[in-house]
Amino acid sequence: MSDFLKRARVAEQQMRALFPATPLQRNDHLSAMYGADIWLKREDLSPVRSYKIRGALTAMGKALAADPTRDLFVCASAGNHAQGVAYTSRHFGVRGVIFMPVTTPQQKIEKTRIFGGDNIEIRLVGDYFDDTLAAAQEYCATEGGHFLSPFDDADVIEGQASVAAEIVSQLGRAPDLVILPVGGGGLSSGVTKYLRETAPETALRYVEPLGGASLKAALDAGGPVTMHAVDNFVDGAAVARIGDLTFDVLKDIDPRHVLDVPEDRICLTILDMLNVEGVVLEPAGALSIDALKDLKDEIEGKTVVCVTSGGNFDFERLPDVKERAQRFAGLKKYFLLRLPQRPGALKDFLQILGPDDNIARFEYMKKSARNFGSVLLGIETSKPENFDLLEQRLEEHGFAFSDITDDETIAEFVV
Repeated sequence: MSDFLKRARVAEQQMRALFPATPLQRNDHLSAMYGADIWLKREDLSPVRSYKIRGALTAMGKALAADPTRDLFVCASAGNHAQGVAYTSRHFGVRGVIFMPVTTPQQKIEKTRIFGGDNIEIRLVGDYFDDTLAAAQEYCATEGGHFLSPFDDADVIEGQASVAAEIVSQLGRAPDLVILPVGGGGLSSGVTKYLRETAPETALRYVEPLGGASLKAALDAGGPVTMHAVDNFVDGAAVARIGDLTFDVLKDIDPRHVLDVPEDRICLTILDMLNVEGVVLEPAGALSIDALKDLKDEIEGKTVVCVTSGGNFDFERLPDVKERAQRFAGLKKYFLLRLPQRPGALKDFLQILGPDDNIARFEYMKKSARNFGSVLLGIETSKPENFDLLEQRLEEHGFAFSDITDDETIAEFVV
């Protein structure tokens, strides 16, 4: 048994002083849908609703074991890592100073404050995370604190490996396949390292958001690279650069085993789990389940574990999630419509709509010097093919229009 495996198992046992093992639950809905035996490792049910508490607990505990007089821990985070550090700061009775961007939603700030109580101080610095991180590291160096990295830290990786130890123990055997979300790589490298030694027969698949594919970029380049453009929608996994230590574990994986999934498709999975199963997942927490769509032929008849990494979902985002899901599914479109400026033109247009077509947005901009007006039109329907019929009828009745649903430049300003 390697030293890493010993330390990971010790870390798992130390978790029990703080919280019970997160559930490993068979999901009948997904199992029936994919013809497989699918289990969810519910990290969204940890005390802070994400796995981040594991790495924070292990790293903080080992730092205190090495120096019991240490009293100051510092981190930079806009979300789950901040909450994990806050919770463990209170557990150990130490002082935690947590730097968060000024733009962090108030809900996340308040949750972090509740978890940490009087043991933490929250500092809002910078509009962007890079500025927040730089301020946290400068403060840590000046005050002599211990900096807690969210993923690129050997102790954090050991803590996240406890997820794998629990999976094998709870299932009673090694699964055929484990699907792991990837951001900075702390969870995926910890679980990978643990299963390589204890269950080499278990296949692993890695999932990251298409707009934050830092693992795929690193594998293509042969080492971690910094991406200049990142879609932050999947905020728990949209990382511009995978960690150096984490990539050292993942560098030999087959690039074909890394799946990059579209952000809008993840929204469909979030809504499906919420509406069908009553399970609340944040975008990063839905990554592993969403990947089942791409693995359907591979997983049939197999035992599969999806790690649902987090459930810190701000319900103020729900309208945006629904919007993106509908657009991805082809059930909602936006048009710029040219409407003649004459009596009865609107009535003529309304008669063109099908029985399942619903106007979700209608903004009319009348131009006094023109014989037409421009309309920003949003339509929802029940089947994607309904739009083919609608566009056909619009053309037959002489209405000029353009579909701007996928035109990001226009949609950014008008939708």
